Amino acid sequence: MNADCPLCNGDGGAVLWRDDQLRIVAPGETNHPGMLRVIWNRHVREMTDLDAADRAACLHAVFSCERVLRDVLQPDKINVASLGNVVPHLHWHVVPRYRDDPHFPDPIWGPRRRDTVRGVPADFAVRVSERLRVLS
Repeated sequence: MNADCPLCNGDGGAVLWRDDQLRIVAPGETNHPGMLRVIWNRHVREMTDLDAADRAACLHAVFSCERVLRDVLQPDKINVASLGNVVPHLHWHVVPRYRDDPHFPDPIWGPRRRDTVRGVPADFAVRVSERLRVLS
């Protein structure tokens, strides 16, 4: 645990699934609704800080999020990224993308091209949580 790390000191969003190794949260990103984050519970900086089994578990969670978002939201594309430049705590962003989202086709941190923002279904958190139970 790192006392200065926001992902050590908080969930990082609404928790949709959690086990001893990681958690999956909906951070409530208003420009990209439906974005999920896979956050490793223990404070590590990089994937190579994990052993092979933990890396496999982390990637399984990331790819499960991708599958769930494709099933629930039917986006045009999914972006997956592990950046951690601002918060150097291992976490992955799984972002549903649409041709009419604010930044498409650029990355979500690219220049804003339009003001349209989609919502998610009212039962999004429940549907995602139910589908993520397969991780257990």
